[in-house]
Amino acid sequence: MNQVKQTLRRSGISIMAHLISLLGSFAAVLILAVINGSIGYLCAMSVTLFGALGVAKALGEPIWLSYEWIIALAVGCGILRGLLRYIEQYSNHYIAFHLLAILRDKIFGVLRKLCPAKLESKQKGSIIAMLTSDIETLEVFYAHTLSPICIAILVSFSVCLFTWLAASPWLALVALIGYLVIGIVVPMISSAALKEPGVTYRREFASFNAYYLDSIKGIKDILFHNAGENREQEVNRRSECLLEETRKMKEETGKASAITELAVSVFVMLTLIAGIVLVYTGNLTSGKMIIGVVAIFGSFGPVVAISALPGNLTQTFASGDRVLNLLEEAPAVEEITDGKNITYENLEVRKLSFAYQKNEPVLKDVCMQAQKGEIVGIIGESGCGKSTLLKLLLRFWSKDSGEILFNGTDIEKINSDNLLDNVTMVSQVTYLFDDTIEENLRIAKPDATQVEMEQACRLASVHDFVMSLPNGYQTRVGAMGDALSSGEKQRLGLARAFLSGRQLILLDEPTSNVDSINEGIILKALAQQKSKKSIILVSHRESTMAIADRIYKVENGYMTEATK
Repeated sequence: MNQVKQTLRRSGISIMAHLISLLGSFAAVLILAVINGSIGYLCAMSVTLFGALGVAKALGEPIWLSYEWIIALAVGCGILRGLLRYIEQYSNHYIAFHLLAILRDKIFGVLRKLCPAKLESKQKGSIIAMLTSDIETLEVFYAHTLSPICIAILVSFSVCLFTWLAASPWLALVALIGYLVIGIVVPMISSAALKEPGVTYRREFASFNAYYLDSIKGIKDILFHNAGENREQEVNRRSECLLEETRKMKEETGKASAITELAVSVFVMLTLIAGIVLVYTGNLTSGKMIIGVVAIFGSFGPVVAISALPGNLTQTFASGDRVLNLLEEAPAVEEITDGKNITYENLEVRKLSFAYQKNEPVLKDVCMQAQKGEIVGIIGESGCGKSTLLKLLLRFWSKDSGEILFNGTDIEKINSDNLLDNVTMVSQVTYLFDDTIEENLRIAKPDATQVEMEQACRLASVHDFVMSLPNGYQTRVGAMGDALSSGEKQRLGLARAFLSGRQLILLDEPTSNVDSINEGIILKALAQQKSKKSIILVSHRESTMAIADRIYKVENGYMTEATK
């Protein structure tokens, strides 16, 4: 477990302000919830308050209401309290669940802009935790934090004013001090104690989620290498870390709850003592004292609710900070929407240089070209920058210097969507969704006909395999395509590229997971397709390079044209 102390990047107030700014048109619903919640709680208080009025009337106070009316109003307030409480809770959860859906949509939009460059360095389990548990944690803020704070302020003000007018300013002052201590001082103390455990818990939870997901994805390799026991020990260790952080939070939450209950008891006693003193000194009648004291006794509920918030708010702020960090993260490249649209004819790269880290160049002064109707091969040792070059041609990263020209137009001046309409890539690892083979193929062309899909699969030497499956193209491939071998997944990825109809196809080791027979079939298909397209082929196999019309070699970041 990482022992380095980590804190929120933003303050709690800043996170609350950012989250509130997301309300937008839902602010009206929040106001409705606050109004109903405040009136509802005053109705709940009125049940006992009307009882106090009855007692005061019996003690001789000039109460103009009859006993029948007092009883009827108490019953009516109890019924109205239930109705208003329902409306308040419905409004709060209406806001929360709609905003959570909007937040998920925003996060997905941000992930789309960040991928693939910025997502390569992020743990997938951490992202999943953000989309699930972090977003769900924010429900506490929108459904159980905003309106209770507003309700506490309104109810406390109303009770102070009522006590001032109906009983004594001194009782109102005692109540005000109690509200400030229980609703502000105690939460600030408990929030400071809970801040670090809450942040640590959210961080460790995301880390555990990522580690556990990796363990599931790599279960075969874990078994092959008999590493199950070591992996299990690490999972147990991380679980213990989470339990320890949970214990710390529960302990601090318990302390805060005890302090709150003690504070309520103290101010209830102080209110009673103040009322007795006022009656003893002749500054207040017994009837009015009972009315004032009962009103204050029943009014601590909203501020007690605020006092209990830090236990949940600490995690909410940690989750909110993580979500806001992602929403505000700048992508590696900005989407171009006001550039040119092209129809691919040729590609030329001039003096292209690029580095992931400053002063650590991956590509230096790279020059190459590709014409429609030819296959260009790129060879080089692992890690020399071949795959990076393909990513630059798709503008997944921005080049540091040089030019990437499509039909003579620099890549920085071509609309992003139009670029991807002309260029596609088959990476070394093909991702398949937990769906049918047909739907996985339709990602490349949603309106593809059955004939087109079968033709693309024949070109990729995978049609016969698909037809051998029990349900053919309707066969589900399983999560992440686990029901298929690496070679079968790679050939389906190649079929996608053929089906897409893109004029420039980038192939990153397209035959690395197939045998020599299928490699020959695939290379033959590529050779047949080259008259209609440009194909840039990255491979370490000399046999694969045999079909290339031109070969470039990458070494130490430099590219040179090699002789066949």
